[in-house]
Amino acid sequence: MNLQTVALPMLALPRWAKRFVVTSVDAGACVLTVWLAYYLRLGEFVALSSNALWAVVASIGIALPIFIVSGLYRAIFRYSGWPALLAVARAVSIYGLLYASIFTAIGVQDVPRTVGIIQPILLLLFVGASRALARIWLGDQYQSILKQASRPKALIYGAGRTGRQLVAAMTNSHEMQVVGFLDDDDRLHGHVLNGQPIYNPADLANLAATLTISDVLLAMPSLSRKRRNEILTQIRTARVAVRTLPSVTDLAQGKVSISDLRELEIDDLLGREPVMPNHILLAMNVCGKVVMVTGAGGSIGSELCRQILSVGPSKLLLIEQSEFALYGIHQELEEKLSGREITLVPLLASVQDNERMREIMSTWHPDTLYHAAAYKHVPLVEHNPAEGVKNNVLGTLRTAQAAVENGVSDFVLISTDKAVRPTNIMGASKRLAEMVLQAFAATAPGTKFSMVRFGNVLGSSGSVVPKFRQQIRCGGPITLTHPEITRFFMTIPEASQLVIQAGAMAKGGDVFVLDMGQSVRIIDLARRMIELSGLTVKDEQSPDGDIEIEITGLRPGEKLYEELLIGDNPKPTSHSRIMKAHEEFIPWTELEGKLNALEMALNVNDVGVIRLMMEKLVTGYTPTDEIVDWVYLEQEAEAQALELAGSDQFEVC
Repeated sequence: MNLQTVALPMLALPRWAKRFVVTSVDAGACVLTVWLAYYLRLGEFVALSSNALWAVVASIGIALPIFIVSGLYRAIFRYSGWPALLAVARAVSIYGLLYASIFTAIGVQDVPRTVGIIQPILLLLFVGASRALARIWLGDQYQSILKQASRPKALIYGAGRTGRQLVAAMTNSHEMQVVGFLDDDDRLHGHVLNGQPIYNPADLANLAATLTISDVLLAMPSLSRKRRNEILTQIRTARVAVRTLPSVTDLAQGKVSISDLRELEIDDLLGREPVMPNHILLAMNVCGKVVMVTGAGGSIGSELCRQILSVGPSKLLLIEQSEFALYGIHQELEEKLSGREITLVPLLASVQDNERMREIMSTWHPDTLYHAAAYKHVPLVEHNPAEGVKNNVLGTLRTAQAAVENGVSDFVLISTDKAVRPTNIMGASKRLAEMVLQAFAATAPGTKFSMVRFGNVLGSSGSVVPKFRQQIRCGGPITLTHPEITRFFMTIPEASQLVIQAGAMAKGGDVFVLDMGQSVRIIDLARRMIELSGLTVKDEQSPDGDIEIEITGLRPGEKLYEELLIGDNPKPTSHSRIMKAHEEFIPWTELEGKLNALEMALNVNDVGVIRLMMEKLVTGYTPTDEIVDWVYLEQEAEAQALELAGSDQFEVC
C-alpha cells in the first residue's frame, strides 16, 4: 500500500476524528508499554489479566486525562516541533509521578513495583516517537499532496497506444496531473483505461468546470490536419489550453515522453494537408552537387540548409554576414551529419561584396545557388530604404553576376508576395530583384535563373505567431495593426521543400508562385491563439475576458492583404502546389543603366530620389506617404533623378 494512499484519507478526516485516532493510539501505547514493562521485569511475556489488567486500566485512566488537560490533542502533528515534544515530556512526567506513586510507592498486589518506574519511561519513548514520526510522515505526505493538488489537471485526447504511453510517462510528473481520457469512440465512454476514466469529448466544457481541467493533450499524431482542426474548434469553447504531440514522422521510435509535448503550433490550424514532396525534384539540383545558400542563418535559409542536407549534396556552402547566425546553423548541421561524407563550408560574406562573392564561387564552383539573403521586415526597411534596396537589389545583382561568371547552373531567388503591387520599399526591392534575374535569364542562358514567390512562413523571425504567443504569456494585450488585415501562411519546412522543387522545374526566367491556400484574417488567428491557451478574449461583449486585442493602425508600407500574382491566369506545373506566373520585365540593356543611376542615389543615401526611382522602375509600386512628404520631395527628386541618371537612361514622366 502506498503511504500517500493512507495519508490522504487521514488528512481529510474532520478534527474530532483525528483526535479520536490519536487518543486510541495513545491508549494502545499504554497497553503495550505495561506489557513490555512486565517482560523487562520478569523476563517473560505475561497475560494482561487479573492485577496486571488493573495496571493497564490505571495507565489509560491516568494518562489520557493528563494528555487532554496538557493540550497534547490540540497540536497539529505535521507542524509540531520541539515545543510539542517538551509538552509530551511534561505530561508524561506528571503521569509517571502518579503512576509510580500507586504501583511503586504504595504498591499493588502481584504487580512488581519496578513496573511503576519502567512503564512511564517506555510510555515517554513511545508517545514522543509517535509525535516525531507523525510530524515527519504526515508533513512530507501533506507537502506531496499539496504539490499534486496544485498541479494543472489534464485530459488526454486519444485513448490509443500513444495516449496510454503518455499517461505512463506522466505518472510521476510534477508538471501536470492526468485525470482521464477523451476519445471519439463512443464504445469506450464510461470505461476505465490504466486507472483513468474515458469521457465523451462532447462533455469537455462540463468536465473542464467540474474537474478544473486546465489542459487537453492531443495524443493522436497520425490525425489528419482537417480532423485536428475540427477537434480544435470543438475544444475552443471549453476554455482549456491545448498541447499536442508531433506528427508520427517527427516522433522517434520508442515510448512517448513528456518532453515530446509542445504548445499548439498554428500550422495545426491551416486547415489543409501538406503535399508530400516529389523526391525526384528534391534531388535533381541537390543530390551529389555543390550547393550554395545565401542568408543561411535566416529563417528560410536555415531550413533550406536542413532540407538540402537531408537530400545529400557533396558540399554545402553557408553564406551569412552575421557571425552569430552562421555559427548557430553550422553547429546544428554539423550535428546532423552523423559521419556522412558531406562537406560543410561556413563563409562570412555580404552578398553586396562583389569581390567576395566572385572569390567564393571561383573557389568552390557551386552547381546550385539558393539566394535567401534579404532584408524582409517591412517597417525596418521602410525606415532604412537605402540599406534595404542595396541588400535586396544590388546584393541580388552582385550574386547573380558572380554566378554567371563562374558557371553556376541553377540560381533560385527566394521572393515574396509583397513584391506584387508593392506599397513598401521591401516589396518593391524584391520585385526589382526579380526583374534583375528575369533580365539576366534572357541574356545569360548558361545559368537558369528562377524566382519562387510565397507569403508568410509560420515561426520565422518577425512572424505574428511567436509575437502573439509572447503577448499572451505576458497577459496581453495582443497588438494588431488592423481588424481586417489578412495574410497567407505556410510552414517553413513546406515552403523550403517547395522552393527546392520549383527550382528543379526551372527553364530560365521562371516566376514560380506557391499555393498558399486560403488567406487568414489575423484577428481570427489571434482569437484562436487566445482561446486555445485556455483564455478568453476581452472585448465589449466580454468585458471580463483575459486578453484584449488592441488595434494600433497600419504600419508604414503595410497592406491590408497580400497578392501572389501581378497578372492573371497562372499556369499549372507538374506539382499541385506550384504555379508559374507570367510577369513583364525590363530588358537588361535598358535596366542596366537605370540600376547604375539607382546605385548612385543609394551611395549618397538620397531617400527622395531612391523612392521616386523605385516607383518608376517597379510597375504597380504605390508607396505610402507616412514616412516622407511627397508633395515636398517629388519636385526635388525629379530634378536630382534627371541629374543623376540622364534623360537617356532614366526617363521621368
